[in-house]
Amino acid sequence: MINAVGTPQSLLLLGGTSEIGLAVAENYARQAPLTVVLAARPSERLDAAAEKLRGLGATVRTIPFDAKDIDSHPGVVEQAFADGDIDVAVIAFGLLGDPEQAWQDHATGVELAQVNYTAPVSLGIALAERLREQGHGSIVALSSVAGERVRRSNFVYGSTKAGFDGFYLGLGEALRPDGIHVTVVRPGFVHTKMTEGLKAAPMATTPDKVAEIVVDAVRRRRDLVWAPGQWRAVMSVLRHIPRPIFRKLPI
Repeated sequence: MINAVGTPQSLLLLGGTSEIGLAVAENYARQAPLTVVLAARPSERLDAAAEKLRGLGATVRTIPFDAKDIDSHPGVVEQAFADGDIDVAVIAFGLLGDPEQAWQDHATGVELAQVNYTAPVSLGIALAERLREQGHGSIVALSSVAGERVRRSNFVYGSTKAGFDGFYLGLGEALRPDGIHVTVVRPGFVHTKMTEGLKAAPMATTPDKVAEIVVDAVRRRRDLVWAPGQWRAVMSVLRHIPRPIFRKLPI
């Protein structure tokens, strides 16, 4: 269980090669002994991530996970819980894709919707069942500021994150009576492999900085946080700009 100072004993990372998700696991591993389950497609990156965590003293096992294989998700969650309770489950996978191709190519757009929205819903439902059975735990849902107000420049991606947010915020309310907590995290531009080659947006941050915000949010049982926190004020303004003006903004 999560101890009195907010440190978990076990963590499930769905998206086991996610740089932000791994930064969260590494942050916890530096604080106390930690058991980590990394769920991802087998790869050298996954093996390297597991070895790095073991180097920090964590006990690590890996399980195969494919976000697009929806039917396999209940089994993935069962495998993750096979050795005992999971204190924190992190949903940390997704696709960014080419924003123009996403709405003009059927396969691309559908894949984006499946990976960024349908798969997280599938896993959220499976996780909720297991966490309710064990009677404790937290879910961290890594989203994006792009979902708070969907922009023309990446509206397919943004719409998937808007749906993602709606589901996990609602799941948090549904699980509250059972003592299970859900934190939705909305990062802005983060320097990762996903954003490599893209022009950095204002307030760009790093996986380690996002991880610090996540760890603090779980400890304080926050429902929704931005990374960095300044995005909250920025998005509060953007959310209320009339659409005729909003569409003219260079964002």
